Amino acid sequence: MLFSKETYVERRRKLRELVGSGLIVLFGNNDSPNNYPSNVYKFRQDSAFLYFFGQHRNGLVGVIDADSGNEVLIGDDIDIDDIVWYGSVTSVAQMAEECGVGASAPMTRLAQMVEHAVTDGRKVHYLPPYRHDTMIQIMDLLGIHPSQQREGASLSLIKAVVKLRSIKSEEEIAELERASVIGYKMHTTAMRLARPGVTEQYIGGVLDGIASSYGAQVSFPSIVSMHGEILHGYPSPRALEAGRLLLVDAGAETNENYCSDHTRTTPISGKFTTKQKEIYDIVADCHDLALSHARPGVRWWDVHMAVCALMTDRLKELGLMKGDTEEAVRAGAHALFLPHGLGHMMGMDVHDMEGLGQVYVGFDDETRPSSQFGTNALRFGRRLEAGHVVTDEPGIYFIPDLIDDWQKKGINAQYLNFDKINAYRDFGGIRIEDDVLITPDGCRFLGKERIPYHTADVERYVEEHREESPVIY
Repeated sequence: MLFSKETYVERRRKLRELVGSGLIVLFGNNDSPNNYPSNVYKFRQDSAFLYFFGQHRNGLVGVIDADSGNEVLIGDDIDIDDIVWYGSVTSVAQMAEECGVGASAPMTRLAQMVEHAVTDGRKVHYLPPYRHDTMIQIMDLLGIHPSQQREGASLSLIKAVVKLRSIKSEEEIAELERASVIGYKMHTTAMRLARPGVTEQYIGGVLDGIASSYGAQVSFPSIVSMHGEILHGYPSPRALEAGRLLLVDAGAETNENYCSDHTRTTPISGKFTTKQKEIYDIVADCHDLALSHARPGVRWWDVHMAVCALMTDRLKELGLMKGDTEEAVRAGAHALFLPHGLGHMMGMDVHDMEGLGQVYVGFDDETRPSSQFGTNALRFGRRLEAGHVVTDEPGIYFIPDLIDDWQKKGINAQYLNFDKINAYRDFGGIRIEDDVLITPDGCRFLGKERIPYHTADVERYVEEHREESPVIY
């Protein structure tokens, strides 16, 4: 366990108070087979279970009685056959003691506990499931079909978990700093390797290896692509080409599954062309504008819109956009170039708690999500609080199919110069992303060292550190 027993006890106490009554059931994850039962993917514990119970073993369920305060850690101890292959492990009773839970029980007890609660007319609280084995377990326990389980999940439990996990403690911030240190190693390595002839796949594999060697794993599949206009462009066997840009969006999870998430865009030839620098500098300035705005009490929605306005002004200077900036942003014309939001919350999940429902994580009664293209991809819009961790990730992309679609349909034609835009069809895309902690008086980067991102700093770093190793790619 990462934190003290008292930390987990206090977290569960607060959870009980927020939920108020009923039986809270928090499912840990099970092993997930790759291609046959005993050949499994690397195990990753459920974040909510880990937050409240701190145990990484598979096959566990935590039960909390919000009325009586009784807590039980449920799971089966491994048998001698498993010990032969995997070695002796801590018993469920010992794990319960480690995280301050008063009792343990075998998995067969779970159905009895749930049945008693249902019979007594008590609410059984569970979070929206995302793994099919958990869905089957919930169906067996409560008779709710998997297609209806997200709808049937406990709203009071969701809101309680979001409230508790949104504000990071000093202990959590320290772990997030460790994740950012790994992220620094990953991204500076990618910048050193970015040269003609090296494949996207090779760089992606090196990044995954760094994450695994310093922590648990990557926090999401690494995005490594010369086609930066593809928002999730995963690495291909394609060799890097001189004159193009390499976009790398990658992060790491620590052994305790706290995440980092950075993006850098590097000129493969070592220097930005004039055209690339013009677009890159807009993105860098938007990134820095967000940092200057981010502080407690400010809506991230408003920061996003300020970034969209600056981007529109600068694209107008290049002749790519036209008309009144405020009207263009209100109409969503900028989304041709920025079809996603400024950032998201981050913590034990790289998109923190997104599985609980983004409307509960990133929005509230004051700030509601938008249905407008581009803005509808903003995952976080509510007011910032000290202790929030968010990503700052503006980008500019030239997506040929989207350009064709808007031009054909005349979408926002009064704000877009398509003749000029079409000259950028082979440009690709640029994104710059950092992890930001909201402090009482502003914000700061996470991590000990900042990954270079201003044009002069990027070019200087590549010139001074580029690897010329004789590796066969």
